[in-house]
Amino acid sequence: MDAPIAPLASRPETTAAVTRGAARLLTALGYAPLAEVTLPNGRRADLMALGRRGEIFIVEVKSGLEDFRTDFKWHEYGPYCDAFAFAVAPEFPREILPEEPGLIVADGFGGAVLREPAVTALAGARRKALTLAFGRLAALRAAGVPAVVLE
Repeated sequence: MDAPIAPLASRPETTAAVTRGAARLLTALGYAPLAEVTLPNGRRADLMALGRRGEIFIVEVKSGLEDFRTDFKWHEYGPYCDAFAFAVAPEFPREILPEEPGLIVADGFGGAVLREPAVTALAGARRKALTLAFGRLAALRAAGVPAVVLE
């Protein structure tokens, strides 16, 4: 008897799994990630992570081809991070992604960096403002206070 074919994951399920796996990878790499971070420009980063030396890494999760083709806001994350990468599921058609950003392949259990992101250091004043806002956001979330925008 043939094994039943597993249904394809829905877009929200894929997004959740890739986000979870990418966050686990970032943690293993020494970053402290937060999900769903609204930036000062109003854009929302799927993952924003703070490194041991204060470096800021933003990850944009793409759940599928349609998600990538209809969403062009990722260009607007650069002024708020030192490094930027896409995170996708293993079955995502990676050849369509631009070559400049980093590339993470992840599932619900973890991930791997397939392409290192270019690093462009933030200006000191912006780094300080973002780091303070990131810390405040993390503390407010830990206290159960609804999300706020980084300012």
